[in-house]
Amino acid sequence: MITAHRDKALLFRSLHSSARPLALANAWDVASARVIEAAGAPAIATTSSGFSWAHGCPDGENLAVDQVVDLIARIVAAVDVPVSADIEGGYGQDAAGVAATVTRVLEAGAVGVNIEDGTRPPAELRARLTAARAAADRAGASLFVNARVDTYLFGLGDPATRLQDTLERARGYVDAGADGVFVPGVTDPATIAVLAADVSVPLNVMAGPGAPTVSELGALGVARVSLGSGVAQAAHGVVRRVAQQLYGTGDHHLLADAIPFPELNGLFPAPRRSGEQ
Repeated sequence: MITAHRDKALLFRSLHSSARPLALANAWDVASARVIEAAGAPAIATTSSGFSWAHGCPDGENLAVDQVVDLIARIVAAVDVPVSADIEGGYGQDAAGVAATVTRVLEAGAVGVNIEDGTRPPAELRARLTAARAAADRAGASLFVNARVDTYLFGLGDPATRLQDTLERARGYVDAGADGVFVPGVTDPATIAVLAADVSVPLNVMAGPGAPTVSELGALGVARVSLGSGVAQAAHGVVRRVAQQLYGTGDHHLLADAIPFPELNGLFPAPRRSGEQ
């Protein structure tokens, strides 16, 4: 088990390259993870938004850490590829709490984590990243710690100095132990190129409407491209369109794009019954 986890961790780390960016269609449950893996994903990353919506609550650390860890463990057990977990701000009141979460996430089998600053002071995320790195070191795990900088996503600070603020945060997070830096919300190629050139670790950006393609982002120096909550949003968009069609015109032709039942059902092994070897 230890060897398998280490091998997956090393594989996941090696996938970060601007020559062929690691593209991640984020999953929120076992079914979405299996579908994404079957489509050819080299790794699975989770989305906290999707987790939260599936449990009937808004994003923003509203889930209990037990629920998050359980779902991560279920996804890890269901797929063969490495899994990186979105743990928002770390599900802890302080750095010690983040360390405890990271220890549990490692025990669940994840080989990477995303930890975000949000509206927290950068110094607070630095402390959380340091604690996460220390927890991984104590476990003897090669955990890929991805530090999310939310300056662009949340429009923080003065737009005139936002790029410099982002770079300063990124440098501090790398010094605190981050293996990668995630800057969601930025789509301008020139800005992305500056970030990729100035950040000393693999740069992760979020793709979506208006963003360059994966290959274009790689040419700019991006090593990792995530869809974030976008896949879950798209899936729920399908639910809404199908329902609106059914309760509007009474038609149901949108179901034609569904995965055939035998194919989808075949992605899941039958559980062992009591007494089976």
